[in-house]
Amino acid sequence: MRVLGVDPGLTRCGIGVVDGLPGRRLSLVAVDVVRTPADDELAARLLAIGEALEGWLDQVRPDVLAVERVFSQHNLRTVMGTAQVAGIAVVAAARRGVPVAWHTPSEVKAAVTGSGRAGKDQVGHMITRILALPDRPRPADAADALALAVCHLWRDGTASRALADGPPAGAATPAQRRWVAAAQEARRVAARRERATAPRR
Repeated sequence: MRVLGVDPGLTRCGIGVVDGLPGRRLSLVAVDVVRTPADDELAARLLAIGEALEGWLDQVRPDVLAVERVFSQHNLRTVMGTAQVAGIAVVAAARRGVPVAWHTPSEVKAAVTGSGRAGKDQVGHMITRILALPDRPRPADAADALALAVCHLWRDGTASRALADGPPAGAATPAQRRWVAAAQEARRVAARRERATAPRR
């Protein structure tokens, strides 16, 4: 299965494509960030992003489009732009008959790191480990787009069960064992950070 993940944004729109199946080794196909100048007209910015997304859909031909579902944010202007870009991505996919899946940020973080409260550094670190990349995707929007694709590929709960129970004896692949070990380490790092930053009583 090939998933195109979109981390929607007006200034930076992350796009990441991943091949794989739940419980199997995943592989990076391509990743990029579409940028638009903040001082351009809104219509021009949306047009540029829309054309870029359509080009990606035509080139990589994904089986599914995975988009971040933004349900609340303090900055109303930012969330409006994010929603507009998400809508453009959905329309572009619908024109090509590509199914669309929505995932919340906490769902993506939980799938990739084991914690729905993970920070961007943890997500970027885990995406680098999961996809065996030589370097961390930058900016963070690129890593977030790949995380959306990974989240969808693992949406059946395979990753969550592996993280909770560990690899079944004699059944897990080397890729699964590496992922479980990396995810468990990320959880330990997150726990240490929480303890270090917790207010002392």
